[in-house]
Amino acid sequence: MNFTRWSPRLPGTQRRAAARTDRGSVPAARGEYEQQLESLPDDVPALEDFSVREVVGRLPGLVALVYGPEHRIAYVNDAYAAAFGPRPAGSRAADSCPEADELGLLPLMDQVLRSGKPRTVKSRRTRHGGSYTVTCLPVDTPHHESGGVLVHAADVTDHAEAAERLRASERRHRETAVTLQRSLLPQELEQPDDLRVAATYQPGGTDAAVGGDWYDVITLGAGRTALVIGDVMGRGVRAAAVMGQLRTAVRAYARLDLPPHEVLQLLDGLAAEIDASQIATCVYAVHDPNEGKLVYASAGHLPILVRDEDGTVRRAEDPTGPPLGTGGWLHTSGSIALPPGSTAVLYTDGLVERRREDIDEGVAALERALAGATGTPQVVCDRLLRSLGVTAEHDDDVAVLVMQHPSRTGPDAELFHNAALELLGGVEAAPRARAFASGVLASWRFPVELRDLGVLATSELVANSLQHGTPPMKLRLRRTDRRLIIEVTDGDDHLPRRRRAESEDESGRGISIIATIASSWGSRRTPGGGKAVWCEFALPDAS
Repeated sequence: MNFTRWSPRLPGTQRRAAARTDRGSVPAARGEYEQQLESLPDDVPALEDFSVREVVGRLPGLVALVYGPEHRIAYVNDAYAAAFGPRPAGSRAADSCPEADELGLLPLMDQVLRSGKPRTVKSRRTRHGGSYTVTCLPVDTPHHESGGVLVHAADVTDHAEAAERLRASERRHRETAVTLQRSLLPQELEQPDDLRVAATYQPGGTDAAVGGDWYDVITLGAGRTALVIGDVMGRGVRAAAVMGQLRTAVRAYARLDLPPHEVLQLLDGLAAEIDASQIATCVYAVHDPNEGKLVYASAGHLPILVRDEDGTVRRAEDPTGPPLGTGGWLHTSGSIALPPGSTAVLYTDGLVERRREDIDEGVAALERALAGATGTPQVVCDRLLRSLGVTAEHDDDVAVLVMQHPSRTGPDAELFHNAALELLGGVEAAPRARAFASGVLASWRFPVELRDLGVLATSELVANSLQHGTPPMKLRLRRTDRRLIIEVTDGDDHLPRRRRAESEDESGRGISIIATIASSWGSRRTPGGGKAVWCEFALPDAS
């Protein structure tokens, strides 16, 4: 076989041969390259003067030459033979070259013959574990009209194995971050008496690093509930760790029963101490069944959405401040009505943010999806994820928290009652409060023992308010399906504390009595000054 007759289709090869064999027949130069060819001295060798077989045979790359539509073997170099074994000349590649099938080269060579254009496949693996990047080039031969294909394979096994080790390391890192993230989220949401709550966390897809999205539901006592959602602006284990610290801090600050903006103020300073390079967005909202609204504060987070019973969707407006960890900002609280039958949705930016789209468009799309989303909170969560196109391969974390304030009718409504009495002060206030509580609790058909405990708790709370508080004073009784709540408010903001009264003390035992007979008790400052002191009793048939 005369190997030098095979000519790869490389630019300028034929021109240079023409310049070497017949200088007089070369047309006028049309470019700098042609001028250089014409000026070559006679002793400069042409490509045909070199032994191509010897050059190709010594290449470290794997080279094979096939011809005709059946891709019969014309030549393989030493590197190819060392890698796959010698190949008999004239045999079909499909029969004698199993590696061609493993690397997917047979259809590739067909394409090259048909199109006359080179094709390349990257990092294909053989059955024995080697990886190769293969380029197939069309070549011409005077003996076969269909021509042939020059196959060049580069061994990239080391690179492929290194890349696989890197991918495996990234998978382990991601799995660790996802495991940490999920372990730091609530394993089971607290379920308030007056609300129905569900939440969903969807980590980003395989190619997306896990972020620091989180949510929480915290019962504050006296029927009040705090809802939190946040997003650490980072990725991986570090973001999940920061998230866990912030979530723990939120629960601790929530126990202080502070207004939402004060909770965010404390979180802002803590976030800077945890990691100055990590900032986070957060919404902290409190629902009070006696007020029928959500009081909230936002640190750079997306607005709360509320769907009314008729399908109208409202968006919570300002106030909002910069993300946590930036410092130098005084947060403020706002409110949005949450009447019976309404649904509130808190979410992170992964739900609504898309590349090359304004985030307001995503929020608008969420509003449209929420307008038609009915059912239980978990059903609403799932429908919103589907409507916004969130799948297992989504490019960002998503957290969604759905809260419903159900509209109760019939027997269910009979389990929820409210009663209130304005206390004008004076010596008659305490006996009037006891009589009111006794009558209300009897009308709610409580057992005698629980009714007596409720009247005693009312007496102690009212006496404490009369002694240490200032007008206006108010007694509020609330019954849910699980508990009895007694609360007294007054105009003084000094919070009571439990202390040990000495035997000679004439006062100081009221809060200790409350703490002894009630399931729980607490106090908080109220907006505009003043305080509320409350206690709870679990109902006998409550689980």
